[in-house]
Amino acid sequence: MQLQDASYNEKIETNLVTLSRHCPFKLRASSYHPKTGLAGGVNVQGEDVKKLDVIANEIFINCLKSCGKVSVMVSEENETAILVEDPALRGKYCVVFDPLDGSSNIDAGVSIGTIFGIYQVKENSTGEISDVLRSGREMIAAGYAMYGSFTILVLATSQGIKIPNRGKIYSVNEGNTKYWTPECRAYFDSIKNPSDASKSPYSARYVGSMVADVHRTLLYGGIFAYPADQKSKSGKLRLLYECFPMAFIMEHAGGYASTGSKPILDVTPASIHARSPIVLGSRDDVLDYESFAARES
Repeated sequence: MQLQDASYNEKIETNLVTLSRHCPFKLRASSYHPKTGLAGGVNVQGEDVKKLDVIANEIFINCLKSCGKVSVMVSEENETAILVEDPALRGKYCVVFDPLDGSSNIDAGVSIGTIFGIYQVKENSTGEISDVLRSGREMIAAGYAMYGSFTILVLATSQGIKIPNRGKIYSVNEGNTKYWTPECRAYFDSIKNPSDASKSPYSARYVGSMVADVHRTLLYGGIFAYPADQKSKSGKLRLLYECFPMAFIMEHAGGYASTGSKPILDVTPASIHARSPIVLGSRDDVLDYESFAARES
């Protein structure tokens, strides 16, 4: 997609590019400073907060507040939405973000990143929670930055990366296999042990950082999944700032993103931290997953 609003391109996109450059320096500096480890609390998700979660969150909030184009922010680390109160700084966009995805991997030096999505404030609204409690179809832009051996910034555009229609890699936490539905297990068994002797089995690749796993899926094709199961019946990943942005990017690259039974971008979240199962990647692979899931009685 191409955004028609020049002020968006100048302000928000520039700030997000700046943020993606600034965060890695903070992360690298932490290697020589006692900023890794736990911050001593838990976030609204019930997850232990890393010190760098706090730093990344503050960087994003302060930068987006000051750009003068954002009215509402939703962060994984904040229980409630952040509303910009100063009319002089209030703009017509809402930004939803996970400031540091995969932060449980920080101390191991595994690739981590930032995920974000952007909505436009509704007509006649000054910026309310209702402006972000909308389906993923109403997002106007999304992207992610990955911080590893080098920094990668991916923004959804009308021209760019195109994912193959089918891949040969699957990315899923198989440690949860015992909690999966029979249909979910059957699907993954079918690609690991194809009944057709002429077909090669898929290869497993799983980092445990959504940014890293989805980025690889985007480049090489295949399927990424975090399905609902007996342990996480509503799914584990959050709709607004994890599922929607990645689904938006994947579909703009010619892929497909699903809850396992329907397009995930058609879902409307009931709350800012609502969770959902997600399956995304190459279109044919995800459609195959849906066909297995449909067998569930």
